[in-house]
Amino acid sequence: MVPIAPFAIFGLVYSRSGGMPVLAYLVGMIALLFTAASYAQMVKAFPLSGSVYNYAGRGIAPPVGFMTGWMVLLDYILVPCLLYLVASLAMHDLVPGVPVWAWLIVFVAVNTGINLRGIRMTVRLTRMMIGFELLVLGLFLLVGLWALLQGKGHGFSLSPLFNLETFSWPVMFAAVSVAVLSFIGFDGISMLVEESTGGSAQVGRAMRVALLLAGLLFVTQVWVASLLVPDPGGLLVKDSGTAFYDAAALAGGEWLRHVTLTATALSWGVANTMVAQVAVSRLLYAMARDRQLPSFLAKVSVRHSVPANAIVLVSLLSVGIGLWMSSRSDGVDLLTSLINMGAMAAFIVLHVSVIVHYALRNGSDKLWSHLVAPLIGMGILVFVVINANVLAQVVGLVWLGAGVVALAVLYALGRRPALDGMPSEAGRGSARTSAP
Repeated sequence: MVPIAPFAIFGLVYSRSGGMPVLAYLVGMIALLFTAASYAQMVKAFPLSGSVYNYAGRGIAPPVGFMTGWMVLLDYILVPCLLYLVASLAMHDLVPGVPVWAWLIVFVAVNTGINLRGIRMTVRLTRMMIGFELLVLGLFLLVGLWALLQGKGHGFSLSPLFNLETFSWPVMFAAVSVAVLSFIGFDGISMLVEESTGGSAQVGRAMRVALLLAGLLFVTQVWVASLLVPDPGGLLVKDSGTAFYDAAALAGGEWLRHVTLTATALSWGVANTMVAQVAVSRLLYAMARDRQLPSFLAKVSVRHSVPANAIVLVSLLSVGIGLWMSSRSDGVDLLTSLINMGAMAAFIVLHVSVIVHYALRNGSDKLWSHLVAPLIGMGILVFVVINANVLAQVVGLVWLGAGVVALAVLYALGRRPALDGMPSEAGRGSARTSAP
């Protein structure tokens, strides 16, 4: 999750939302704030790497944790692929002589080398990249607002927030199913709870603050860009992957288009993918540590204290899937829908985990935190999934079916899901799940 995440998917969100991308981002932020609240509750109960996989497994039951981890893998494994692809396409636009596949391999190699060096280097470089992105965003907003004051674009309007002529809840939630991609990554913070010096409370707070700050930045930039779109009617009919850069060019000229393109390439290809690779490698490590994935993924580098094998595997998958999707005209759209489908399914189970662990199993009397808020968050996400891309729904169901088969194989091999610190399924009886 980076400050300029909407740059690359602005056109798609604008088109899907009927010209109301600001509302799409606001609804997405509100939905995920409920999800962050549930994350905060579960990370407090189980301060372990593995995120929603661990929370569902320990809060409900190990087989549910496996299936939830399986669904979120669809999100986490594909996120780096999408980020590398978007960055490579942006760099190809800037330097047409270098093919997309070459840029993709360069980005993967750079990030893998950084992540293998340890989490401290990742943090340092991420801070530097965020500073650069904020400078570019500030430049776009200043130039964009000045252009609007000079009479360029369509003038100040509330239509990017609400337009009665194009509004409907199905349309809006279809747009939210895409817009939430810009927020995906806040959940990766919970992956680092075992490496955090601030404890579980700090992790929960960080997720909420990250969502609020990102939401403010996203709403501001898409509002300004919406008012500068050269052809609003055409963009409503057909998505354009260059919509944001076209708006930047209208505001400041071709130089601003090149600046925003370069920022997209570097932020998606380095800063964002660097952290995405960290998150998915920790998920693979956590599942392998519990013997639910091959054991070689649980190997930790003695020198740098990182799951080296998991990081390398993610890199190889990113190259393979990224190259395949780069050959498809709908590669970015398809990856976006698939990633969000996996994330939304996992977030829904997360809310259920809070209710089961706190309200049902432990009899909590905190009705808002442990029952009402999770139910509201779950309801919003269910509606988003229902209105998502149909192909993504189908692939999501296929992936879910594959997970059921994998779970059946584990049972057949006598390796039924069990988590460290929990009694085995055979001896659970009525025992309560407790934090280790």
